[in-house]
Amino acid sequence: MNDIRSNKRERGFTLIETMIAMVILSFGILSVAAFYTQGIQASNSNQMSFIAQQKAQEAMETIFTARDSGTLTFANIANVSQGGLFLDGPQQLCDAGPDGVLGTADDNCNIPNVIVTGPGSDNILGTGDDTVINLNPWMTRTIAITPVNGTQQLNQVTITVNYVYQGRTTQFVLVSYISGWA
Repeated sequence: MNDIRSNKRERGFTLIETMIAMVILSFGILSVAAFYTQGIQASNSNQMSFIAQQKAQEAMETIFTARDSGTLTFANIANVSQGGLFLDGPQQLCDAGPDGVLGTADDNCNIPNVIVTGPGSDNILGTGDDTVINLNPWMTRTIAITPVNGTQQLNQVTITVNYVYQGRTTQFVLVSYISGWA
């Protein structure tokens, strides 16, 4: 007859060992989830920075285009406080108005500056029901134009876009120079 003996050395996991393993695995999974969340936040922050950069570049391009096309004379390319057409201080992001130049008094804020985030219910991008985000509540643009000392017909153009994202105020600054000669 065979003796059935139990080997006291062979035992399964105890409840405490199982719970410790679960805590360690949970900590690892939560760490990965936190890392993933930070990556998404960084991606969104980079997107907002890119939008601010594009809005500054857009304003700079309208100034150069207005000079090159003759819409504005070089004397007009100055802030209102200096006898020019560009508004002083932070301004809402609005439609360029009849002159086609951003940052001037004729800008049409009845048409706010928005970004399209996706198609609407008809799933066709570029139609009236597209999903948009209005930039005005949290983004402003300042155009500061100063003459360069000792050089005639040369102005420094500084465009600053301030925006609030996740409770933090951030800014993007673009500096360029414009001359009276196209």
